[in-house]
Amino acid sequence: MATNSNTTILLTGVTGYLGGHIALELLRLGYHVRGSMRDLARADHVRQALSAQGADLSKMTFVQLDLTQDAGWDEASTGADYLMHVASPFVTAMPKDKMQLIGPAVEGTERALQAALKAGVKRVVLTSSSVAIVNGRGASGPSELGPSDWADPESGKLNAYAESKTRAEMRAWEIMQAAGRGKDLTVINPGFILGPLLDEDPGTSGDLMRRMLNGEFPAVPDLYLHLIDVRDLARIHCAALTNEVTFGCRVPAAFEIQSLREFGDALKAALPERADQLPKLTLPNWAVRIYALFNPDIRANLVELGYHPSLDASRGQTLLKQDPVPTQDTIADMARSLAHHGLLSG
Repeated sequence: MATNSNTTILLTGVTGYLGGHIALELLRLGYHVRGSMRDLARADHVRQALSAQGADLSKMTFVQLDLTQDAGWDEASTGADYLMHVASPFVTAMPKDKMQLIGPAVEGTERALQAALKAGVKRVVLTSSSVAIVNGRGASGPSELGPSDWADPESGKLNAYAESKTRAEMRAWEIMQAAGRGKDLTVINPGFILGPLLDEDPGTSGDLMRRMLNGEFPAVPDLYLHLIDVRDLARIHCAALTNEVTFGCRVPAAFEIQSLREFGDALKAALPERADQLPKLTLPNWAVRIYALFNPDIRANLVELGYHPSLDASRGQTLLKQDPVPTQDTIADMARSLAHHGLLSG
């Protein structure tokens, strides 16, 4: 604990679901945390959420940063020992113009890393996604994937979110390698993030669970999720700051895979009182393709139908240094959190 007491982490995206859990873990480990947000009016809300979890807020400060604006990045980075770049554009539906996601993701990564390098930070830990490894391959893709595998942003087969994460990560590696500091970057590639909420923001993953529990999906397509608990993911991010094993590496982080139907069944076990609201069947692919003609979000994911490769998460396990939270527990914890925060109907 004492070794971290004079160490400052610039953490972007502290208002987000994952960012909040990372802040909580960093504070628990004794770091000083400089959390960024687009609007400082949200600072009190973040303080309240972290304080409710027992965080020591004496080492927490906030700065105003926007992925799409130059202002403030140099000042925020000055004096920081490490950068943890977690912030990413948030959407609940795929935009008509994919550049609404790709532009801020790539430009925000450029701003964050270039300011960090200028300020002389020791290391950078960046949050990417498993979609930058897995997506766009089709059902006949490889059955096993790992950190050396990349989604192809030029294929035309990635949805806007997957392309934004892939291009942003590629740009991060370009920047660090051009500076001769490729070994000073670690990229975490998490799957679908689940677990307890710190506030009423469910994040992208929690929003899917909320919609399922609210009966919006009587049937689901044959799609699969690589799953990880947000508490495990926060521990992995924090360990990546100082664990030399993953310096200069990509770190896939997801320890189980489930179909959407299996995911729905796990939710029934967690909240049996909502069983009638949850999916009862898996749609055949032909029906999904017809439905996709009228639904752009489904259309953007057609290439992923039926694809469920295993993901080599051994590096993530190395950083975690403990057994992952059991999947049923993490699903149940998030479901109960959604109910606690009043996000379920009825």
